Amino acid sequence: MLLRLNTADNRPLHEQVAGAIRRAIAEGECEPGDRLPPARDLSQALGINVNTVLRGLRALRDEGVLEFRRGRGVTVAHGAAERSALLDRVRDVVADAARLGYSRNDLIDMIRGIS
Repeated sequence: MLLRLNTADNRPLHEQVAGAIRRAIAEGECEPGDRLPPARDLSQALGINVNTVLRGLRALRDEGVLEFRRGRGVTVAHGAAERSALLDRVRDVVADAARLGYSRNDLIDMIRGIS
């Protein structure tokens, strides 16, 4: 898995790490069940602190994109590509709404009105 961070991106590094892994999953570089390289190897390859990588990995675990298994490392969860793509679309909607002056609560009300 080849990950790259954009030095011009102003997002925190851990978010960039999570985004790069999401992109790799969405593009089919990683399949469900595939094991990711250890955080230490990723941090060395990216030239960033291992704790930053771990923070990005934990965020993806919390989203259900990755699974942490003792003795087996970090693996891509089943359904991760679909979930990751949906989360990206949700983030885009939240960002668009903020630009238009809507709050998160306004979005929640809109979503409740749809169902």
